[in-house]
Amino acid sequence: MPPPTQPPPSTPPFRSRLWGWTKATASRGAKGAGRGAKRAGTAYWGWSKGKWSGVRDGERQPSKRVLDLAALLAGAMGVLGGTVFTLVVLYTLFLIPFTPRVATLEQALELNPSVAVAADGTELTTYARSGRQWVGMDEISPHVIDALLATEDRRFYSHGGIDLRRTAGAVVRTLSGDREGGSSITQQLARNLFPESVGREASLKRKLKEAITAIKIERVYEKDQILEIYLNSVPFLYNAVGIERAAHTYFSKDAADLTLPEAATLVAMLKGTSYYNPRQQPERALARRNLVLDLMVVNERITPEAAASAQATPLGLRFERQTIKASRAPHFTEHVRKQMEVWCEENGYNLYGDGLRVVTTLDWRVQQAAEQSVSKFGDALQTVADVEWGRSSASLLGRTTAPYYRAKGSVTPFGHYWGSRTAVVDQFIRETLEYERAVANGASDTDAIASLRADAEFMRELKDEKTRLQVGFTAIDPHTGHVRAWIGSRGYREAPYDHVARARRQPGSTFKPFVYARALEEGWEPDDTLPDDTVEVRLANDEVWTPTNADGTITGDDVTLRDALAQSRNTITARLGQRVGARDVARLARRAGVNRSELDAVPSIALGTEEVSLLEMTSAYATFAAAGVYREPVTILRIEDREGNVLEEFAPREREAMEPEVAHTVVDMMRGVIDDGTGRQLRTEFGVRADVAGKTGTTQDGVDGWFMAIHPDLAMGAWVGFDDPRVTFRSSYWQQGGHNALRVVGDVSRTLLRRGYLSPTPRFPEVPRESDDGFWDGVGEWFAGVLGGGATDEAPPDPQRRDDWDSRRWRAERRSDGEPDPLADAMEDAVRDIERLREDALRDLDPRDRAIADRVLDEASRQLEREADRAARDAERALRDLEREAARAAREIFR
Repeated sequence: MPPPTQPPPSTPPFRSRLWGWTKATASRGAKGAGRGAKRAGTAYWGWSKGKWSGVRDGERQPSKRVLDLAALLAGAMGVLGGTVFTLVVLYTLFLIPFTPRVATLEQALELNPSVAVAADGTELTTYARSGRQWVGMDEISPHVIDALLATEDRRFYSHGGIDLRRTAGAVVRTLSGDREGGSSITQQLARNLFPESVGREASLKRKLKEAITAIKIERVYEKDQILEIYLNSVPFLYNAVGIERAAHTYFSKDAADLTLPEAATLVAMLKGTSYYNPRQQPERALARRNLVLDLMVVNERITPEAAASAQATPLGLRFERQTIKASRAPHFTEHVRKQMEVWCEENGYNLYGDGLRVVTTLDWRVQQAAEQSVSKFGDALQTVADVEWGRSSASLLGRTTAPYYRAKGSVTPFGHYWGSRTAVVDQFIRETLEYERAVANGASDTDAIASLRADAEFMRELKDEKTRLQVGFTAIDPHTGHVRAWIGSRGYREAPYDHVARARRQPGSTFKPFVYARALEEGWEPDDTLPDDTVEVRLANDEVWTPTNADGTITGDDVTLRDALAQSRNTITARLGQRVGARDVARLARRAGVNRSELDAVPSIALGTEEVSLLEMTSAYATFAAAGVYREPVTILRIEDREGNVLEEFAPREREAMEPEVAHTVVDMMRGVIDDGTGRQLRTEFGVRADVAGKTGTTQDGVDGWFMAIHPDLAMGAWVGFDDPRVTFRSSYWQQGGHNALRVVGDVSRTLLRRGYLSPTPRFPEVPRESDDGFWDGVGEWFAGVLGGGATDEAPPDPQRRDDWDSRRWRAERRSDGEPDPLADAMEDAVRDIERLREDALRDLDPRDRAIADRVLDEASRQLEREADRAARDAERALRDLEREAARAAREIFR
């Protein structure tokens, strides 16, 4: 632990001492400049007289005017030098308030790291400079101290924070454009601990700020304490901060046990950790290590014989990346960390030393459910891809993951892909650092590839990297904009790249709702029709773009916009996009929330060819769920100090992106995707009974699979794919977002509904639907008059109203005219009887058998609900088809 950071009370304030020294120095500088000018003039006059005294008679001698001018110039140079010196001193005084106080050294050492918690208080992570383990000077090998002093600061114990000889040389080199530094260990410590205040640029300003801070540190700390702080705070890559972590990372031992060559290797890295990384650049690291040993001989730290023996020793790395405390929701907390660093910089706080408490919007229950689903179906879909590309046959094994799990043990994952796509694999190799290094060392392309292909470990790592399936998932509360869940990959340690906010991928058909929303704004209706036939779009370069449907069919039929969205017909969406204009579609998407990615107003934007992030898409779908009100995603609720005082609270910026009627209508159209369209698996396989709308998405060649879903209280989005677009699922079935990404969202939805986080009862506002030409309204009124005794004051119930057939709704269902509904009453009685029989059957069982029986009965009940739901949907679909045919026939009759 560092000593107290305040100087003894009797010591005059540092600024007063520095000011006194500066005034005296400036005064001496000015007087010295005058004396220097006088001496320079006199000296030059004497020199010129001596030089010209040897000139022969008759030759031209310099005039007195020339000699006076030379003396004047020499004096001016002396004055200029003194003036420059004075200005530098004054500039140094000006910089003092902009250098860190030594009292903040405790913060810089991260003795009070900040913590991030979920909305319910669950701790997510601690914000500290990762990978540090503090050790005292007596726990560090003396070889480390000797190597450090000989290499970085051989006069460390004799200067007061600044080695004037090295600093003067560094200033001259900096002004001449040479980036070589001359900082003492104390100056390096100042730069490492206060990178924002001191800076890292090669400039005179940075050197002066370094020097001021170093002097402050030296006035408070003893030399050994400064060395201890330095060695415990210097970074060594791979999350290893400090000499103890570095010793364990590179040599698997304590810092106290480091040998001479090992200590020299670590000190050699300080010149440039990446450039002299002994794991990635062993040749450079070895040469630098040997130079360090030579410097130790020059500075009499070791004997030449000891240096020679150490230089003959190989690097001998025993590399082991050190584990650090894992964060919960790591991609989310990393995103929050970046936001907090900006906030701290603007508000004068230190995230790593002020002990702040960051209360985030994350809901730990939703995050856990999402993590379980991503893990479960990420592994399942990885198995599908492994087996598909492990077989020579391209036939589909099945539409569930079970056949692929059974075949997993009989194939080599991606074996067929790796063996048959030689050109692609060779290109993978060319894109690696190992290939670049081999070519830089003189190997030809053919030899480099052959050599690397022969390296089994290299090829295994390359294959694992390229064929690892990734998943992104996020969830947002549409009422508040609060981010409730955030999963950036299948594993942060293996894949830290964030597929929620950082990755930009084509969204495919999940972008189509913006096209239909724009059409509704221009007056189109969901039941308006467009022909499902070939569409040709002329592009700016006079080329013709002819989009096709995913299934390759062209029906030629007139299709309503509602059905076109539900069935994801590309031809109709492209035609509609041409009518409403790509520019207006892009503008609406930006208003809705796709506002960080660049959206080019090209015709293909209608089919989702512009790259966007998952966070943007989920936020935009939340806008639909929020009746057209866009709320910027929020990840931080409030920031508190160590005592619990609220420093700042955060609320989303919001605006109306579209009219509520437009948003409601698009949501109603996307209900059809879930009930009858490409997203119906959400109901058939996962049994989701709540009012849910959504959209599937698949991009060209199956590179990206998407599924977006909105519940009245939660918007969810998932992306599935590989980081390298040259790797995809093999079969078109598993490439589809409705068969890969939907499984993740479906499982999360089912879990949240079962656990009660999401309620099945909230519903989106119903959108009235008009009957065709008013014909069937008139028929209904006629039948009501004949059979029911005349018209009523109340509007008749909507014949196309859809129920979700949830048992909870059966108990509450009543006819719209207020009279009891016999079907609802019968269902309520049946449910009541089933519950009574269930209680009777379980009453006499012991607790263990009761639990087992209860689970069996639950599953049987859910199965019955699924069957009833399936039958109801089939009947409803048949009824709608019948009504549509009848309406078409009626139009023909009256025409």
